[in-house]
Amino acid sequence: MDSRAIWVRLKTRRWVYSFSIVATLALGILIGTVVSFGVKGKEGQKSSDATPLSVPAPQQLSNAFSQIAKQLGPSVVNINTESTIKSPHRRRGGQSPEDQDNGGGGMDDFFNRFFGGQGGPGGGDGAIHERSLGSGVIVDSKGYIVTNRHVVEKADRIRVRLQDDPPGVQHDARVIGEDQETDLAVIKIDLDRAVPSAKLGNSDGMEVGDWVLAIGSPFGQVGTVTAGIVSAKGRDIVPNRQFQTFIQTDAAINPGNSGGPLVNMNGEVIGINTAILSETNAYAGVGFSLPSNTVAQVYNQLIGPDHRVARGSIGIMFDAVENPAITRVYGAGSGVTVSSVVAGSPADQAGLKVGDTITIIDGKKVTKGAELVADIASRKPGAKVAVGFLRNGKQQDTTVTIADRAKLFAARLSDDESGNDESSPKQSKFGVTVRKLTPEMADRLDVPSGRGVIVQDVKPGSFAEDINLGRGDVILEVNKQSVNSEDDFAKVESSLKSGQDVVFLVRPRGSSRQDGTIFMAGTLP
Repeated sequence: MDSRAIWVRLKTRRWVYSFSIVATLALGILIGTVVSFGVKGKEGQKSSDATPLSVPAPQQLSNAFSQIAKQLGPSVVNINTESTIKSPHRRRGGQSPEDQDNGGGGMDDFFNRFFGGQGGPGGGDGAIHERSLGSGVIVDSKGYIVTNRHVVEKADRIRVRLQDDPPGVQHDARVIGEDQETDLAVIKIDLDRAVPSAKLGNSDGMEVGDWVLAIGSPFGQVGTVTAGIVSAKGRDIVPNRQFQTFIQTDAAINPGNSGGPLVNMNGEVIGINTAILSETNAYAGVGFSLPSNTVAQVYNQLIGPDHRVARGSIGIMFDAVENPAITRVYGAGSGVTVSSVVAGSPADQAGLKVGDTITIIDGKKVTKGAELVADIASRKPGAKVAVGFLRNGKQQDTTVTIADRAKLFAARLSDDESGNDESSPKQSKFGVTVRKLTPEMADRLDVPSGRGVIVQDVKPGSFAEDINLGRGDVILEVNKQSVNSEDDFAKVESSLKSGQDVVFLVRPRGSSRQDGTIFMAGTLP
């Protein structure tokens, strides 16, 4: 490139710069002039040249939620119950006495039922007339409604309000059937016309992140719709409730939503809203719905001739939470290790014992307790099943006859305090104080005479507290060794060192021989 071309380019650039400066000055003068003419007081100001605002004609943008709400809304009902409680103490959150935590606190501190009503005035006889609010969903146009059992249990009167009912109009309902294991109930209203009903979807098809709507009557506000997503699946939130695994959602759920539907984007019911995780008894972003597949199975039995759910059982118990320490101590690579065998049960008659690890059911491998329960519970009482198990590392087989779970585990005894004993307790390095059971204590606690030691105290922050041992629990074995006195217990614990697995076989506080025993286990720090 020659020098002339370079000079022309530089000259052109200087001309551009000069023009920019001049233009900027001119623009500033023009703006100043406009501002000076435009700034006036109210007096003498001419009519405004502003354009009036207008509202466009209504149009649907994203209408998926509203379409589902219109479709499902008429099938969602408000449920109002009245109960007469003879106890001078009002039920907490509509909770039945058998659900109360005998030790105080515990599950009820974070697992809140959905009742929005207030207790009414007490009667002349000292009884309390309590009103509770909940929701439900019509699943049959003949008036059959699915709701939660805790919404209607022990109610003297159940009334249902449909979404299109005039204010003050309610319909009396009757209970068709209840299932305590899943906290579901079916009620029915009798009308001379068909009522709108919802369609059930397949909850197994839902994935984490899918949109869902919760519809119900929080705080009595009928027809409330909230949106969220599926936050998780297969949640186990209630100890020892083997038939309750939940869909977790962040759709807003509050007191009064209980029994209402969780709905997918096809307008199908994929869950029944049952519980929230909250310290305030109100929405905190974590709600739980019982999956529709479970709902359908329970519903179909509750509307049957017996109006009850029959589940099979062989009469064993096992640790609800998988614990590697149990597997290592009892020497089974996989399977379900038996922690208790109900006396006289099919398992007892077939020769199964505490410490056996069930690995095979009718030729199919079993690796988790949930699999075992689902398989056995689905079988009819009277059916026979081939069970393969490991005992002391050796494979064995037996045949067990299925029993009715409800009848097998029907007996429940009230919680007993351990009582006082004058013998001096001994402190364990586990952080637990134990005491030998006297014959009187063993009889009161329904423990075989001469067996076990009772926990008198647990040191905060100790190993015992970490594995959930508590005051009143009866320890029967430690690492397969019987402990029938303080000396037995001290001998076993003195032989254990840091890093070793420790498995306690325990009769929990308040349980009976019928309830059985459980494992509590961990690795010694």
